[in-house]
Amino acid sequence: MTARYKAISFVSSGTPEADAALAKLVERYRNADPAEADVIVALGGDGLMLQTLHRFMGTGKPIYGMNRGSVGFLMNEFRERGLSKRLEAAERSVVHPLSMRAVDRTGSEVLAMAINEVSLLRRSYQAAKLRISVDGQIRLSELVADGVLLATPAGSTAYNLSANGPILPLDAPLLALTPISAFRPRRWRGALLPDHAEVTIEVLEPEKRPVSAVADHTQIDDVVSVAIAIDRSIDLVMLHDPGHSLDERILREQFGY
Repeated sequence: MTARYKAISFVSSGTPEADAALAKLVERYRNADPAEADVIVALGGDGLMLQTLHRFMGTGKPIYGMNRGSVGFLMNEFRERGLSKRLEAAERSVVHPLSMRAVDRTGSEVLAMAINEVSLLRRSYQAAKLRISVDGQIRLSELVADGVLLATPAGSTAYNLSANGPILPLDAPLLALTPISAFRPRRWRGALLPDHAEVTIEVLEPEKRPVSAVADHTQIDDVVSVAIAIDRSIDLVMLHDPGHSLDERILREQFGY
């Protein structure tokens, strides 16, 4: 085993393909208790990678994903042999999550973290009406849309890209604020914000036009306001094979391959 990663803990998405890979790898490398592991190896797709990053958030443990899922943008190629050498040679990508503070119509406050994006989405047949402030200053007094999202560079190739938002290099000190099917102002395509900004989104007419806030996998219904900012106290470490770092993948995505 390598000096850096003597103890490996494996996690599986639970699909037959992932569980079969888990059995083979555990037989070959053993399976350390997560609390004692030097590295976590996630077997599945991008959804499992996000879940694993959330699960071990705050522990400092690096996550190395191998694709046994459908997308695998965040994952490395699956190979049973040579894992110890791959871990030793792997390149580190460090990202910081978004912290979301949401208040619902009852006045309850919910805190949640997002690695990819925080999104606000309409919950009825009527478009949402939203007011957007940046660092306490109103920048858009009324956005009528299906919703809006704030994405990190790591998440800029996910939902943000599907909503026609910009792809951000991993080391860019930016956040992408992207509307989802904007109706008014019709020509607003979003904004690039400094990553130290705090974004506050207020829901106008929340009874008539209910809105949910989603931080990765956490959903809060009937929100009236959401405050979002990067939490720099938390480092999330992903490991990728040389030549396939997250920076490289994001760059390739910008050129369509």
